[in-house]
Amino acid sequence: MVPTDTLRRIFGFDAFRGVQEQVVARVLAGERTLAVMPTGAGKSLTYQLPSVMLEGTCVVVSPLIALMHDQLRAAEAVGIRAATLTSVDENRAETIERFRAGELDLLYVAPERASNEYFRNLLTQAKLSLFAIDEAHCVSEWGHDFRPDYRLLRPLLDRFPEVPRLALTATADAHTRADILDQLGLPQDGLIVAGFDRPNIRYAIAPRENTTRQVIDLIAETPGPGIVYAQTRAGVEKLAEKLAAETGRPVLPYHAGLDPDVRRRNQAAFVASEDMVVVATVAFGMGIDKPDVRFVAHAGLPKSIEAYYQETGRAGRDGDPAVAHLFWGADDFARARQRIGEVEPSRQPGERTRLTALGALVETATCRRRILLKHFGENDAPENCGNCDNCLSPPAAVDVTVTAQKFLSAVFRTGMLFGVGYIESILLGQSSDRSISNGHESLSVFGIVDGEEAALIKPVARALLLRDALRANDYGGLEFGPEARAILKGGAKVELVLPPKRERRRRGGSRAGGDNPVGNPLFEALRAKRREIAQETGLPPYVIFHDSVLRDMALLRPESISAMGNISGVGARKLDAYGDAFLQVIREAA
Repeated sequence: MVPTDTLRRIFGFDAFRGVQEQVVARVLAGERTLAVMPTGAGKSLTYQLPSVMLEGTCVVVSPLIALMHDQLRAAEAVGIRAATLTSVDENRAETIERFRAGELDLLYVAPERASNEYFRNLLTQAKLSLFAIDEAHCVSEWGHDFRPDYRLLRPLLDRFPEVPRLALTATADAHTRADILDQLGLPQDGLIVAGFDRPNIRYAIAPRENTTRQVIDLIAETPGPGIVYAQTRAGVEKLAEKLAAETGRPVLPYHAGLDPDVRRRNQAAFVASEDMVVVATVAFGMGIDKPDVRFVAHAGLPKSIEAYYQETGRAGRDGDPAVAHLFWGADDFARARQRIGEVEPSRQPGERTRLTALGALVETATCRRRILLKHFGENDAPENCGNCDNCLSPPAAVDVTVTAQKFLSAVFRTGMLFGVGYIESILLGQSSDRSISNGHESLSVFGIVDGEEAALIKPVARALLLRDALRANDYGGLEFGPEARAILKGGAKVELVLPPKRERRRRGGSRAGGDNPVGNPLFEALRAKRREIAQETGLPPYVIFHDSVLRDMALLRPESISAMGNISGVGARKLDAYGDAFLQVIREAA
């Protein structure tokens, strides 16, 4: 058992969550550990707490400068002596002196410093308490976000064999976990795997129809900050402009092509906001630890289930309800297969396996969460999670094998030279100058689809492209993929998932905003005080207090500083800094 008095004093918590205590106990015992914990499970606490309990400095390796600075603010807000040592910090000399003098509990650095001989020598000049390697999946070529610089960590770690090692990740399957253990010199019995489930996130996946309108509807239904992922820089700019014009919400773009100052300003604005939407490429989000993101939308297919899990995991880190919505198209899978053909041959089988897993996730008529959890090795998830689109509104699964055979026949008989629209017109018997000049109106497939079956043509084409039964060729037409023959010969069945018709809800109709007592005058007054303090201090509102803390204040109405200090999430440093101000708001509302 780990004493909880420091936990209460620093963080304001009376008890650990999940496997936190198990991880902290190993660290305090000087053992090497890999902790696989879902986003929002409090990974940073597992090294921040030991950093104030152990003698020396905990060196934290983190992949992004923005993420380090965000974590630095959060650590300093609870009274932890912390600093970053990065290329953009102007106080590097001061940080080095603080480190040498033993005045730092935490020192955040990028993996690139691991190969720097000066830095290695610097670490010999003060006592080290712990090495914490965040986003540890980056060390593995099997991981979805491999970073070569992480491979340079092992020599640095081995130079200090007596210093405990703690590797942390939220997204590692069994193969990646084994590779992390090997690459970082961690024992097999040092693996701690928490459940991957994020029960507060509602997963929803739908075919892309009108992406802009679909995202606008999602924003209208979901109050609070949100992230929309687009696949290209141009796509980010275009979508951000449309959303800003039509949603009435503040919307900003974020991608690597923006001027660095603009990028920093946009990120800072989002971190500080309580209702902003940022449209970004997928790198955005790794650099922030904003807990109150209420929705994450993908306007295109993520790279893998691991990437999807990590990116959607940026929603609802505060534990309140959040939404993850993916809009996909068959062309996403076609492009992904093309990219697989361009990577090293040794990596292609793994990439194809990842793409197949994504196809199963988007096509399923069963529980999305169950498929996600099974991918990460959790095979005992319930068949109905009660918080994904398929469980909340079960779709119909229709056998469309015959329609798929008709479509494939039409592709073959027209010479594999035409796209979906033309094939559809042939199947429906729609005469045109093109069909006449090509002689296609005499084909047996001309006009063989009518009635209700006509509505299935486009979804069937999308399903065939997803399954690699069809591929786009160099002429802009469709050609057979490796799965086509089995379908044509009757050896493979094609099922289509038909989601129930969706009624558009008015703004605020979703529960994704959590159980916040919106409209409660005291709760709103506490939020206003938090915004005021955030502006004065330059801190994001969530660094001061999470909404859950303000909810408890509004519910419990503490009448004294000591009573305020009993609220979960109010540690000694925050009580001293902000307690009187929030107590005054409560008294004025009495």
